[in-house]
Amino acid sequence: MGFISEFKEFAMKGNVMDMAVGVIIGGAFGKIVSSLVDDILMPFVGMITGNVDFTNLAFQIGEGEGAAVLKYGMFIQNVVDFLIVAFCIFLMLKGINKLNRKKVEEPAPEAPAGPTQEELLAEIRDILKKK
Repeated sequence: MGFISEFKEFAMKGNVMDMAVGVIIGGAFGKIVSSLVDDILMPFVGMITGNVDFTNLAFQIGEGEGAAVLKYGMFIQNVVDFLIVAFCIFLMLKGINKLNRKKVEEPAPEAPAGPTQEELLAEIRDILKKK
């Protein structure tokens, strides 16, 4: 099998295509959540904390051009982003699992009840008595 045909077979498998769609949707979902955090939630958090803009929080170590700047405000912002994304994914998966459980939990229609073993034996007995 040639390299190109082998790659084509790999790329066209269902799992790879599903993963590609998931990555694209995940990227778009990440932008939505980042906007939710940056534009809606963080202003409220800033208001509660005395109008602190978390993105500008930083700590400088040293002086001059060689000073290191620790931007812990951006870190806080990214942690909040992550927690919100993780919570949204958790809720989405919980909902999907709940829908799947409902499908599984629905009992299958029972087969019509046939005669019991005793009834069959009694029927055989009655047939033998007639002979």
